[in-house]
Amino acid sequence: MTVPDISISHSHKLSHKKARAAAQKVADQLAAEYDLVTQWEGNVLTFKRSGVSGTLELHDKAAHLDITLGFLLKAFAPKISEQVEKNMRKVFGGKA
Repeated sequence: MTVPDISISHSHKLSHKKARAAAQKVADQLAAEYDLVTQWEGNVLTFKRSGVSGTLELHDKAAHLDITLGFLLKAFAPKISEQVEKNMRKVFGGKA
């Protein structure tokens, strides 16, 4: 298994239903910005496109996001990480 280029955990105090809705918001934002295809598999949201893949796992009190970038996108990892972290903070409304 490859080590993700971006790994973000964010705690939350949401119910499972609200956490899933928040995760879907993050996924929708990622999909719109980076042209990703998303799919739920239980409590894990997978997403991918050429050069980008990852998962967003929901836990009782936290959400964990792993993103693996292709060679051409690795240089943008800090900018992508900053944007995704900001989006997660907004939708999950807590502190990591």
